[in-house]
Amino acid sequence: MELTSDEARAHYDAVRDVLAGTVVGLDFDGTLSPVVDDPEAARLHPGAPGALLELAEVVRAVAVITGRPARQAIAMGDLDALGNAMLDRGAELFVFGQYGNERWSATEQRIRSPRPPAGLASFERELPSVLRRAGAPDAFIEEKGLAVAVHTRRMDDPSGAFDRLVKPIAALAERHHLTTEPGRNVIEVRSGEMHKGRAVRTFVAEQEAAGVVFGGDDLGDVEAFEAVRSLRSEGLPGLVVCSASHEQPDLVRLADVVVDGPAGMVDLLGALVRRP
Repeated sequence: MELTSDEARAHYDAVRDVLAGTVVGLDFDGTLSPVVDDPEAARLHPGAPGALLELAEVVRAVAVITGRPARQAIAMGDLDALGNAMLDRGAELFVFGQYGNERWSATEQRIRSPRPPAGLASFERELPSVLRRAGAPDAFIEEKGLAVAVHTRRMDDPSGAFDRLVKPIAALAERHHLTTEPGRNVIEVRSGEMHKGRAVRTFVAEQEAAGVVFGGDDLGDVEAFEAVRSLRSEGLPGLVVCSASHEQPDLVRLADVVVDGPAGMVDLLGALVRRP
């Protein structure tokens, strides 16, 4: 764990002072789960379930805030079982899927989801021809229900394919009144009305939180980082944690704490629990 400045140390200490009233939001891929070539093979870091369970006993609430569909994140992380274990200890687990468009809680045990955004079906029909024209017909298309993600990680030249696809996919998305979210060898297309920053603010408000921590690793987490910083300017103790990678080094400058991937995030959660 690396604190980025003396000011960051003050933010860390301020959150620990109100830990019992603090909510903790964490991204899934790259933060709780190592990034893998096959997005369907992602699983929680082995130490994450135990760390989250211990954390839930000392904070107000814990949420996984992810771009994945909630149902997928729950299955891959075995979050229903983890949520039940938290309930047994008087704690609660939430999942905000698809950037907050979907909601699940261990207590409610059902996913609430809106209709897919207008234009998404047309975007999907036109996408294969865009991939072919960009010389990336083998890019993996992940249909998420409320969004579509184009992955280049499995290709021979992931970075080159990604660079060729960003602009034409963005242009296609704009024609259908959708927004793009470039990430770590992935380009996600979705409605621009919902993002992780709004999910963080909703979580804080609903829990009447006395503090907030958010940890993420990719560009889709920037709005959540900014939400924490904004809430902090409004007087709420807050901490921004970057699960660092060589693929997104720019996120480090927005963070108070930098950790070494999911293993480092597990260590940080343990450090919060073991407060003096």
